[in-house]
Amino acid sequence: MLNRPSNPQSSEPAAQNPHAQSERRRVPVLPVRDTVLFPHAVLPLTVGRESSIQLIESLGEERTIVVAAQLDPRLDSPQPNDLHHVGTLATVHKVVRMPNQSRFVFTEGVNRVRLVNFTQTEPFMVAEIEPLEEIEPATSSNFEALVRNVVAQFQQIVAESPTLSDELRTIAANIDEPARLIDFVGSSLPFLTTTDKQQLLEAPSVIERLEQLNKHLAKEIEVQQLRAKIQNEVQDQVQQSQRDYYLREQLKAIQKELGEQDEGQREIEDLRKKIEEAGMPEDVKKEAMKELGRLGRMSPMAADYSLTRNYIEWLAVLPWSKSSGTKIDIGKAREILDEDHYELKKVKDRILDYLSVLELKPDMKGPILCFVGPPGVGKTSLGRSIARALGRKFQRISLGGMHDEAEIRGHRRTYIGALPGQIIQSIRRAETCDPVIMLDEVDKLGRDFRGDPASALLETLDPEQNNTFRDNYLDVPFDLSKVLFICTANMLDTVPPPLQDRMEIIPLQGYSEEEKVHIANRYLIPRQIKENGITPEQIEFPEEAVRFIIRHYTREAGVRKLEQTIGTVCRKQARRVVEGHKEKLVVKRDTVKEFLGGIQVRVDTEVAERVKRPGVAVGLAWTPAGGDILFIEANKMKGKGGFTMTGQIGEVMQESMQAALTWVRSNAPTLGLAEDFNKEIDIHIHVPAGAIPKDGPSAGVTMATVLASLLTDTPVRPLTAMTGEITLSGNVLPVGGIKEKFLAARRAGVETVILPAENRQNVEEDLTQEMTEGVTIHYAEHIEDVLAVALPLLKARSDAQAVAATLSASPAA
Repeated sequence: MLNRPSNPQSSEPAAQNPHAQSERRRVPVLPVRDTVLFPHAVLPLTVGRESSIQLIESLGEERTIVVAAQLDPRLDSPQPNDLHHVGTLATVHKVVRMPNQSRFVFTEGVNRVRLVNFTQTEPFMVAEIEPLEEIEPATSSNFEALVRNVVAQFQQIVAESPTLSDELRTIAANIDEPARLIDFVGSSLPFLTTTDKQQLLEAPSVIERLEQLNKHLAKEIEVQQLRAKIQNEVQDQVQQSQRDYYLREQLKAIQKELGEQDEGQREIEDLRKKIEEAGMPEDVKKEAMKELGRLGRMSPMAADYSLTRNYIEWLAVLPWSKSSGTKIDIGKAREILDEDHYELKKVKDRILDYLSVLELKPDMKGPILCFVGPPGVGKTSLGRSIARALGRKFQRISLGGMHDEAEIRGHRRTYIGALPGQIIQSIRRAETCDPVIMLDEVDKLGRDFRGDPASALLETLDPEQNNTFRDNYLDVPFDLSKVLFICTANMLDTVPPPLQDRMEIIPLQGYSEEEKVHIANRYLIPRQIKENGITPEQIEFPEEAVRFIIRHYTREAGVRKLEQTIGTVCRKQARRVVEGHKEKLVVKRDTVKEFLGGIQVRVDTEVAERVKRPGVAVGLAWTPAGGDILFIEANKMKGKGGFTMTGQIGEVMQESMQAALTWVRSNAPTLGLAEDFNKEIDIHIHVPAGAIPKDGPSAGVTMATVLASLLTDTPVRPLTAMTGEITLSGNVLPVGGIKEKFLAARRAGVETVILPAENRQNVEEDLTQEMTEGVTIHYAEHIEDVLAVALPLLKARSDAQAVAATLSASPAA
């Protein structure tokens, strides 16, 4: 006999009553999936399991079974522990054999029973059962109210449900027994889950079963009310849409009878007129008319109506054939360029060359220029000046930080809120097909999962391709060949080579002190006086004060910081005027110190002070902000030949240091050193400032000079700076950024500059006589040439030793 754990409430009385075992009936158990049979309910069951079929076939005249629900309906062969311990004793009224060998069984519940012990599991389950008595409470007002509430809620649900028969309301009202009412309502509600029904079947007392049923009925009423509310709202919307449609159709019919056009038709005719006047190419016009016909057949309430209308408006409003149409005047263009910018001869010549060719060949393609230079040298303002000189509209697109290639080419029309890219939007704003478009900060384009804008620019900036530029939104070709594109960048390192190849690179180098003085007097001071609300009669900037500001309060290749500083002085004077000081202010050194604070850049004494001791030299470096001086220091101490390099330097710079040390060691006798001079010392070379990353080969000669100075205990010539790459054989190779480096040396008060001999041409082309005045330039082909200038005491010492050696070697008289 199989003993199944039963409910403690039922097992204790069975243990106490010795006759309980003999009173229990043994009945076959039919396990069912997702089904709960209530007493007095008729339920048709489909029996397909082999064990269940055998159970039905074995029934005799009594035809009584227990219907019990499975805990897990997915089990095909349930065991006693897989069934709920409370089921329903049922009578089988009819069995129908189906074609697929299954049985269709009609059962009627009798009463609730508890499964106590299973006496058989094969071929089907048989269990001992005991009735589950109904525990009815004493009659009270609360109990009566609960029964009536259940009946009323059930009747309300039946009345509002389209699937339940109205007869159920009458039947429920005529049931007097609460337990039978519970069983009837529970078996009639289709929304109760199997778990809910099983809990309702298992609850021991009538009051508990009524409370459970009342809670389910209240929840269902709330759900029905919400469903009805939603249905009414949807129905109201549908009715309103149908009403609007009928009224609109009637309005169209009335307007047709009166010979009038409705608003939609007038709008389509306006768009048709714009398309005819836009001067589109034939293929574009064909596409626009096709979309316009599609728009005319569309209801204004359609989802695509506004999208199609916006697309047609974009096509109609673009300047397909409208140019600036201004006559080219070379003389006037030169005057405008000279008026707006000082110097920049190469850039101005290139623009005037373009204008000259354009006058001879009006259908020429626009050039793609790229201005490369440090901040503040006038790249962006130069673009505006070029547009004014050409008599064209100017549009600027900032590319800094742009990550999405759709910003250039636009989005597909299928996207919500789609628009053309920045190029087409700029063309629309300019209202001409040949504006000047400046792509600012092209070196700061980003790249991520949304695409690569730099790659999207390849087509835009290619004169051979951009005459059929296809924006993703428009999806028709647009001719950009007449547009003058001007790009700006601080450096070309981050610009992809294919993009560089499509642009004509024009470098804009930093300004000298003389050029800054001219720019300040001609542009910056008048502009800042005007912007700060004062007049030229209230303030004056003598040349000495301007030079003082340039030398001691700015350290830059451009003039942006200089203009900010001049603006600060003008604001101080504006405040003095408001406070009642009406006299004219003549800016002097003391005035500058009072307004701007103490000197911020001490360029005159820094170089001289730091190179007094041996092992310190001044190199020249190029940065995106212009040129700068670079101090390189070396020291030695007792050791075993170690060589330490610090200063956050890159691999190329470290290799230059190694090359410089190798040259010094290989030429030790020439420098007056022992061949194993580093055997008992360690050398440390450092490049301040340590927080700034540095790299490049152009400091090679400076490092060799520093090592020679340190090891020979000879200080470097005062106020001397140098640049150049060194090889192991001692050759000095050319470097770039000569103008920026030279101007940085001049700003720092350097009087002697050593450059590679092959950079002589750069000096002659980029530096004027005014820039080089007061600075001596030495050209070196070999490192010995550098040391001869930078370490004059070492050369004099070597010459004296050579003379002494010659005298000692000569025969006695």
